[in-house]
Amino acid sequence: MLDWNRACAAPSGKAFLILLNAIPMLIMINLIPIIGNDYILAGVYILIIVAAFLIRYEKEDAAFFMFGFFIMTFSEYLFISTGVETFVRRSLFGIMPVWLPLLWAYGFVAMKRAVRILMPLDESSGRGINHRGW
Repeated sequence: MLDWNRACAAPSGKAFLILLNAIPMLIMINLIPIIGNDYILAGVYILIIVAAFLIRYEKEDAAFFMFGFFIMTFSEYLFISTGVETFVRRSLFGIMPVWLPLLWAYGFVAMKRAVRILMPLDESSGRGINHRGW
């Protein structure tokens, strides 16, 4: 079994843990050109995300996932509406792929985990990602 606390102690261990947390994202991104049906791809994304959460679930993962899902869906909608960015695949609201909010949402979880790996809680000072005053 991987000792996450020990792995976080060394810089190479931190990089390895960040890479492990990025694997679901890398898989999802690489599936985009392979699976042409947006709804099937969204279903595959859901399976990957559920599997990733079953393998490792951390406190507040669901909150970060939901925040990323709703905020990025709204933000992408506004951004795309300006005409600056466009998608060929437009299965959600007629402007973006239906799988995109799922990719963004898991991206928020991966970023949260990477920050926790890079800035672990310092129990003596109360500083770090878990400190409410951060």
